[in-house]
Amino acid sequence: MTDIKGNLKKIENSLADGVQLVAVTKTHSPEEMNEAIDAGASDIGENKVQEILDKYDKVHPVRWHMIGHLQTNKVKYIIDKVCLIHSVDSMKLAKEIDKRAGQHGISMDILLQVNPAQEESKFGLDIGEAEGLMNDILRECGNINIRGLMCVAPACEDPEEARPYFAEVKKLYDRLAGTNQERLDFKYLSMGMSHDYTAAMKEGSNMVRVGSAIFGKRVY
Repeated sequence: MTDIKGNLKKIENSLADGVQLVAVTKTHSPEEMNEAIDAGASDIGENKVQEILDKYDKVHPVRWHMIGHLQTNKVKYIIDKVCLIHSVDSMKLAKEIDKRAGQHGISMDILLQVNPAQEESKFGLDIGEAEGLMNDILRECGNINIRGLMCVAPACEDPEEARPYFAEVKKLYDRLAGTNQERLDFKYLSMGMSHDYTAAMKEGSNMVRVGSAIFGKRVY
């Protein structure tokens, strides 16, 4: 039996000042999620739209984050349910988010997902593509606020080996955050998961996405 409450407290105690924890709940039940929320988890991250829809009405009030790859045809299902979409990496997706946000009369907060190691198996922009997409979104998508960057570093056996990738994304974050444009308010650098969040914090991450270290191993 996983000690969700104890694990959550342990993670919270290990976070640097100002770091926001997103508890990642993919494959975990609404009961487990509620246990975490009752223990103080304020933000929940899901990778799949279907899981958000399946669990949304069964879970205590909480801030939902879409952290996985988002297909354009699924945006309409979650646009009014999530507070932050972490995984925007194309203009096609941004335009759909903008359209659906407009239909609901809301502004949607997003992060641009970058893929610092340019891994084929992962989604995300090359470091050099991020600024161009940022400017296109700000020019064409009036219902979107860009709040920062997200990345998934390569899975290194020693998390310290991921630090150069996190450092590269932090450098990009600082550079883009310095451009003064409307609807651009960099607040979140979403880097680090259960195995490497401590390394990510050392390189400036202020939002970590932790699942298995709280809920135990996933059962697929």
